[in-house]
Amino acid sequence: MKIVYVAAPYSSGDQVINVRNAINAGEELVKNGFVPFVPHLSHLWHCISPHEYDFWINLDTHYLLRCDALLRLPGESRGADSEVAIAIEKWIPVYYSIPELVEGLSED
Repeated sequence: MKIVYVAAPYSSGDQVINVRNAINAGEELVKNGFVPFVPHLSHLWHCISPHEYDFWINLDTHYLLRCDALLRLPGESRGADSEVAIAIEKWIPVYYSIPELVEGLSED
C-alpha cells in the first residue's frame, strides 16, 4: 500500500477546521486503499507538549521523506508549500486532488 503525506494549512485560519479537513482527506485516502500520514494529528501532542515551529517542521520532513506521494490540499500555507518543494526536490510525486492521486498512483 502506498503511503501518502497530507500537506495542508494548519496555522492559517481556524486550526480545528484545518485539522478536520486534513483528517477528512486522510479518511478518503484510506477508502481509496492508501495509508495516509496526516501531520495535523500532532495538534493534540502540541497541546500537551508544545514545541517550536521548527521542531514540527523537522519531524514532519522526516515522515515526508518516507512517503510515496504527497497530497496538497487547498489553502494558504507556508509549511505545506515548503513540503511540496521538498517532495519535488526528492522526486516524490505531488498531487492536488484525491482523484488525481488515485489516477496517478494506480498507474504504478
